[in-house]
Amino acid sequence: MKRIKLLWSVLAFTLLILVVQACKKGFLDVAPVNALSQEVLSNRVGVEGLLIGAYQRLGGSENWGSAPSNWVFGSVAADEAYKGSTPSDQPDINQIETWAYNANNGYFNEKWVNNYNGIGRANQVIRTVPLATDLTADEQKRILAEARFLRAFYHFDLKRIFNNIPYVTEDINQENQNTNPPNIDASGNYINVWPQIEADFQFAADNLPEALPQAGRANKWAAMSFLAKTFVYQDKFAQAKPLFDNIIANGKTTNGQKYALVNNYFSNFNPQQENNAESIFAFQASVNAGSGTSGNYGDNLNYPNGGGPGGCCGFFNPSITMANAYKTDANGLPLIDGYNTGATVTPAGGYSGTLDPRIDWVMGRPGIPYLDWGPHPGAAWIRDPGSNGPFSVKKSVYAKGQANLVSTDPSFWGPTQMDAGNVNLMRFADVLLMAAEAEVEAGSLSKALEYVNMVRGRAANPGGWVYKNADYDPATATYKISAASAPADNYKIALYPTGYFSSKEIARKAVLFERFLELSQEGHRFFDLQRRDDGTGLMANTLNAYATAEKTRPSFFTLNPTATFEKGKDEYYPLPQGQIDQANSYGPIVLKQNPGY
Repeated sequence: MKRIKLLWSVLAFTLLILVVQACKKGFLDVAPVNALSQEVLSNRVGVEGLLIGAYQRLGGSENWGSAPSNWVFGSVAADEAYKGSTPSDQPDINQIETWAYNANNGYFNEKWVNNYNGIGRANQVIRTVPLATDLTADEQKRILAEARFLRAFYHFDLKRIFNNIPYVTEDINQENQNTNPPNIDASGNYINVWPQIEADFQFAADNLPEALPQAGRANKWAAMSFLAKTFVYQDKFAQAKPLFDNIIANGKTTNGQKYALVNNYFSNFNPQQENNAESIFAFQASVNAGSGTSGNYGDNLNYPNGGGPGGCCGFFNPSITMANAYKTDANGLPLIDGYNTGATVTPAGGYSGTLDPRIDWVMGRPGIPYLDWGPHPGAAWIRDPGSNGPFSVKKSVYAKGQANLVSTDPSFWGPTQMDAGNVNLMRFADVLLMAAEAEVEAGSLSKALEYVNMVRGRAANPGGWVYKNADYDPATATYKISAASAPADNYKIALYPTGYFSSKEIARKAVLFERFLELSQEGHRFFDLQRRDDGTGLMANTLNAYATAEKTRPSFFTLNPTATFEKGKDEYYPLPQGQIDQANSYGPIVLKQNPGY
């Protein structure tokens, strides 16, 4: 079977050992509840079941704070999306959208608990492998490498969200009486866990094979890609560059495809084309698999409200600022320095300029074809037009022609609210743009331009644009163009000309902006601003300028005119207060809150 979720449903009995709640020492211990005996699990079938259980936490914990897409933490908290819905629905997101974080916010605790649960499951695999005498040496090596990849991934996600986190290894458990690991050293200084994340990804890259039985498993190239990304997050571009060189030249998916940009941009978000050549690592969602809510629960609020796909609940609306980012100049290049001024890309604004064609794959705009659901009907699909803007999310939405195939799971509370679309945790376009950053800082500006133009070149292909008077084909994520068809808007996009990256400053801005355009609504933007800030104030300046602009528009900021991003504090979220209180209630302080909270 192509999806790990389906394999997990077959082996679900082994997860009894891992359905773990916090023990008396906190969230980190993995003491079994109603557990199967160690003897039952200490064999090939048991260990593989435990490993699938560790993969399962990639999909979150059936709450929206742990969504693998990070739509709240990475997109709503940045300048590319509004919370959507109504101000009173899911009010914890209100704090996050306006940078008024509270350490008691339930969304922070949901992410924390889910990821440490995944870490605990990975550690249980690592502890059990040596006890399974029917595993070959190669099987042991591969399983340990997969478990350490997952452990590194969950820690990586926590690190960029909370920064000052404890690193939990297989040696931390009740038996060793050390289930309260600290995030500070004996002097009270925060512990840097990046080296441990690096070590786990490096082990995985060194020991994982290229090919594995299921497409959703991590292979050596996925591990190498995340190791390179870990270096990028630390500005270790000289260390990242050779890894990117190798990945771009030789990297392959687990099912043997050489990494490449797929022909059509939206194929990356089409359930009928997942695990393609651009997919480096993804959460494998499924529906109607007999395993409960194994679809993409984390994004199931994020459909247009009141009609069309899903029918509920109108969250995660792309911002007017994001729409403006897709403006292009007379040469088809982005307006990096002035995109959010002047006429806005809204129905009322009457914008008549040219646009990057990716805009209509990223968001549903009134009057523009919305896959095969017909023209987007505007306010009829917006739950609260006064605070939501005029646009609807698109990347996590299924086509009408796919409704019976991927959208229904009778175990869930809504008949069409769960879908089987994978969530991209890394795709090749992300790698190319990180490689471009590495080239800017530690290589060649011309090579950086080449990588950016590879991404722009795919977007410039007219065969992959949105068209009016044309039928949408869900199988290929393209419109069937005829003599009656025409591009849905005035699209114009071009490659950067040779020599355009004439300085590092120009190249840095262009690469960061291309990530804004290419990866919009995929949970990257907040973290891209965070890691490129380096104390310069880039993040605060960008997001405060966004808030200033949005306070004049039908957005959530209209209702929150004092919203301000605080430099030196809001770049990271607060550690959940309940976790701190619990960890510190048994003796010396072991978890220390982030500065400013």
